[in-house]
Amino acid sequence: MAGLGWFSIVRLGLVQASIGAIVMLATSLLNRVMVVEYALMAAIPAGLVAWHYAVQLSRPLWGYGSDTGNMRTPWIIGGMGVLALGAVIAINATMLIAGNPVLGGTLAVLAFTMIGAGVGAAGTSMLALLASGVAPERRAAAAAVTWIMMIAGIVVAAGSAGALLDPFSEQRLAIVGTGVALTAFLLPLVALKGLERNMVLQPADPDAEPEETASFGEALREILGDLEARRFTVFVFVSMLAYSMQDLILEPFAGLIFFMTPGESTQLSGMQHAGVLLGMIVVGLGGSAFGGRRPNDLRRWIVGGCLGSGAALAGLAIAAVSGADWPLKTNVFLLGFSNGIFAVAAIGAMMGLAGAGTKAKEGVRMGVWGASQAIAFGLGGLTGAVGVDIARSVMGVDGSAFQLIFAIEAGLFVIAAMLAIQATAARKTPIGVAKI
Repeated sequence: MAGLGWFSIVRLGLVQASIGAIVMLATSLLNRVMVVEYALMAAIPAGLVAWHYAVQLSRPLWGYGSDTGNMRTPWIIGGMGVLALGAVIAINATMLIAGNPVLGGTLAVLAFTMIGAGVGAAGTSMLALLASGVAPERRAAAAAVTWIMMIAGIVVAAGSAGALLDPFSEQRLAIVGTGVALTAFLLPLVALKGLERNMVLQPADPDAEPEETASFGEALREILGDLEARRFTVFVFVSMLAYSMQDLILEPFAGLIFFMTPGESTQLSGMQHAGVLLGMIVVGLGGSAFGGRRPNDLRRWIVGGCLGSGAALAGLAIAAVSGADWPLKTNVFLLGFSNGIFAVAAIGAMMGLAGAGTKAKEGVRMGVWGASQAIAFGLGGLTGAVGVDIARSVMGVDGSAFQLIFAIEAGLFVIAAMLAIQATAARKTPIGVAKI
């Protein structure tokens, strides 16, 4: 069978796991430390996280760089190096910012700029390598494998760092954080060794003449002028906006409406992630067994996942006024399950569409869609949290406020399902793969 073998796909998944581990360190662990241990305003880490998403608007440039280079591996390794160094600087900035706000704040902005750039360079180049190297029939499974490994990286890093940080001290924070960053940098070095050199590209048309390398502007104009690519970009934005809006409000919702303790709401979040993992596994197996060669083959999974997510959010909207009688844990598990289905199916379709251009290659296309996703994630979490605050202030009733936001999210997922039908329309252009 042509394309990357399963072992090679798992090796690329280790890159995703490493990215997830470092991002967890920067956006979750340091966020908590800044707010709790150093008593800083929550807006400070929130602003830094939003900034790291904004920096990822540079993803198309990183993708173009990996397209025009001889190999993508140096871009992945270079991005991981910038990401790991940014995380180490962020740790030091966190320890400085309370006592020296100017120096600490400056270092923090620099660190999160590096984190955003590192995620963009490494993540975009890795996805482009996967898109150009995986066989069409393995796209859904490959997307599932790499994303499951990313979540596993987050879980392992969070569990290990959490256990080693107690009792908390600045010295422990520095040692543990640096250890996570260093391990996450070294792992891709080992995983990628020799992988790309053994790939033999198979062009879609063996008789085709070599194509001239397009400029970044030409490649970007091609994507913006391609109706299918534009539609997919809009779909990515709307679906990921809906996906991320509940990130910062689900646990407060569980506490305010269902009176759950912090431990219980954390377990609820674990139920959601368990559902995400199961949904990813289902698409990974089902998408490869029943179609998945072309982007439109995954349409049913994408649409089903979006509609399922919308239905689960509609359930949460009802739960907001029903209270304790509602089966909240089941509802949240089904939300995660549907999220996992649509997310992995969309990534599989994205890999199929990535190689469909003439001037714009996999890296630029993955970069454009990655930038759209980053904007959506940055806006989604902020919009959900701010929306609930405004609604609570205006309505004066917590349940009604959460109901409104969940209903809006449900509506966005329905819109995303309609966009997915258009964005995954059949394309006649064949897509080449690589063999290893």
